[in-house]
Amino acid sequence: MSPTPRQRRAARHQLATDVPAGRRGSSGGRKQPITVDAIIDTAFGIVAREGYGALTMRRVATALETGPSSLYAHVVNKEDLDELLIGRLCAEITLPEPDPARWREQLVDVCAQLRDQYLRYPGISQAAFAAAPSNLDTLRVSEGMLGIVLAGGVDPQVAAWAIDSLMLYVNAYSLEVSLVNTRIDRSDDTWVVSREELLRRFAALPDTFPHTKRHAAELTAGTGHDRFDFTLNLMLDGLTRTR
Repeated sequence: MSPTPRQRRAARHQLATDVPAGRRGSSGGRKQPITVDAIIDTAFGIVAREGYGALTMRRVATALETGPSSLYAHVVNKEDLDELLIGRLCAEITLPEPDPARWREQLVDVCAQLRDQYLRYPGISQAAFAAAPSNLDTLRVSEGMLGIVLAGGVDPQVAAWAIDSLMLYVNAYSLEVSLVNTRIDRSDDTWVVSREELLRRFAALPDTFPHTKRHAAELTAGTGHDRFDFTLNLMLDGLTRTR
């Protein structure tokens, strides 16, 4: 059975007082010791250069010029590393004091901050999917968001599910944008096309797609994060009606 989040945290804190793991080979002892922070920094560097799909424990170990076993003295497994990475990004989020008069604006701002943190590292929001929050930095963000929604007068059960839905959308949106940007960087125009090309393709559809042809302009409208803002506000409109 995999160790629980509490056991992982306890194990790491226990190791914090031990001698740092040594390096394999003739360079051992002459380079900076392997630490949790060094592992996280190295992992972020790999994701920034190659995308989240390239991140493995072995890849991190190679970048640190050591063996995977040296990493496991500090990070339990890949899932544990994922949790630490998301926690590091969440630590950068600025949370406001909940204001009943500005709760919607505050919530959109926090979601936008989280989106922007994810977009710094291609595909990293994938690490947040299906992960039970246990890192204190991650929990700090969900706690702050919950406080904002509750300040808006939303029922606690509705607020709890709303936070889950909002985070899920932020994760999914960030992942999609990262995938598109990666393909653009690779000049993969097979899957990423311009709006003009998309309009041309819609116009060429047979008449069995009347709505798509007629509303092609609307379907392809929006620049930057327009759709992100639209979706968040659509979700918040629903929350407002539940109060």
